[in-house]
Amino acid sequence: MSLRSAGRSGIALTEKQRIAWLRLIRSDNVGPATFRDLINNFGTAERALDMLPELSQRGGATRAIRIASRDEAERELEFARRFGARFVGIGEPDYPPALRQIDAAPPLLAMKGDGETATRPSIGIVGSRNASISGAKMASLIARDCGVAGYTITSGLARGIDTSAHRASLDSGTMAAMAGGLDQPYPPENVELLKDIWNGKGVAISEMPFGWEPRARDFPRRNRLIAGTSLGVVVIEAASRSGSLITARLAGEFGRLVFAVPGSPLDPRCHGTNGLLKNGGIVTTEPRDILEALAPLSKIDLFTEPRVEEPAYEESETFNAPPDERERMTIIDSLGPTPVEVDDIIRHTGLAANAVYLVLLELDIAGRLQRHPGGLVSITLAG
Repeated sequence: MSLRSAGRSGIALTEKQRIAWLRLIRSDNVGPATFRDLINNFGTAERALDMLPELSQRGGATRAIRIASRDEAERELEFARRFGARFVGIGEPDYPPALRQIDAAPPLLAMKGDGETATRPSIGIVGSRNASISGAKMASLIARDCGVAGYTITSGLARGIDTSAHRASLDSGTMAAMAGGLDQPYPPENVELLKDIWNGKGVAISEMPFGWEPRARDFPRRNRLIAGTSLGVVVIEAASRSGSLITARLAGEFGRLVFAVPGSPLDPRCHGTNGLLKNGGIVTTEPRDILEALAPLSKIDLFTEPRVEEPAYEESETFNAPPDERERMTIIDSLGPTPVEVDDIIRHTGLAANAVYLVLLELDIAGRLQRHPGGLVSITLAG
């Protein structure tokens, strides 16, 4: 089986654009979804940066928004260079192609290692940190055979199943998604494994700043990277409440296949995986189960144009005028603590879609909008 490297095409950011993108994503209240909306509204990151204070004020912020400075962005870029890493934009050749297709994909990824590995079709393998011997062997078997078949093996650098999957695919190509900065690996005992990954046919990725020590709330974001970069996710030994099940849930939401290795009903480490099988997970007892299920997907071009891209030409000076105060209050009053769809807001208010989206963007920048899975939004008292 031969798999093409699907993503080595795209548009490289200029150094000026890269600095502006990094400044924008490092500014207060700007996450991936907000970043995308800002670029869509204002054309470039530089213009979006100029608009942040006005948007925040119109959204009702009670204090000035912190905007990352050019010096801060240049220092982080220089740190990355000295570390042997780089920042890859969503439209650039080394950005993982499947990750481009998820909602609110990270606009920039810190990356160290073999960029070609990041662009190949990927299989995620996750599971228990305190893996059994048989679970670790199964992870190694799947990683080795799927790697030989041409897939990059993606995991989270954790103990147990993750470690086994990475080690078994060092020669064929493995990708480590990290919860902290690239210079803050976790757990500490996998530092040498990480070095083996980025010094060989492997790559490490993170959306967090250099120097960022991973916290508990950062690991679901790491799991999102695993699910987003993969065509399918294999779960081996996962308890009923575990990060591996979060990864599996996200994979399902992204339209990716979810595979589960059955285990003993008496082993708590297998309760989650057995539950996945009850709810439609693909029974996996050998690598062939995965390869056969993914074969049709590997022939489909999932790697279309990026969702965030700055124009190559000088953008127009003309933008949609902001709604008047009456329209703004109509939109704000339609929101509450219960998540709703944006289309419902448009229908309820009877206002133009671009007016609704702009007011939501203002609230977002002001810290008053809460985003929920499925594109739902609600209003918050924080500001």
